[in-house]
Amino acid sequence: MKYGFTSLWNIMFAYVGPSWLLLVWMIWSSGQLKTPDDHMIYLAFVIPGFVVIYLSGFIIERWHNKKQQQS
Repeated sequence: MKYGFTSLWNIMFAYVGPSWLLLVWMIWSSGQLKTPDDHMIYLAFVIPGFVVIYLSGFIIERWHNKKQQQS
């Protein structure tokens, strides 16, 4: 493998990030979110969700490296 996990994970998110943003914008502008509360709840799930998914890759990498060192 030419690149490490961290590099590949960051490259993948460089491509997925704009797609995620496009999807978020499409839902935001679709008119399905009627009230300001709807908008706030939507953002409260979407933004942390993206961050959690991004950080989970590093948690998985750490877990995998620890497992390899034990065996």
